[in-house]
Amino acid sequence: MTIMITIIQKDCLKGIAMKNFYDVQQLLKRYGIFIYIGKRLADIELMESEIRELYEAKLLEIETFQQAMLILRAERSKETNIIGEKKDG
Repeated sequence: MTIMITIIQKDCLKGIAMKNFYDVQQLLKRYGIFIYIGKRLADIELMESEIRELYEAKLLEIETFQQAMLILRAERSKETNIIGEKKDG
């Protein structure tokens, strides 16, 4: 009988700054989280939820959590503006 053990290490990104949406995707991938719903706004909302859960599980440092959420909120704002412009125009 083979037993597979997965060890999740606490966030090892100290000192590495996330700068964009892609960096947040890479952070989630480190934890085996791959998100693609097909609608960007839904993807962003699910990513926010997953980041929050990782933080609450104490797998992310506060700085990493805050940086990721800031990036995702900025992306959500951009996406909301794009959707609003499409409706207006």
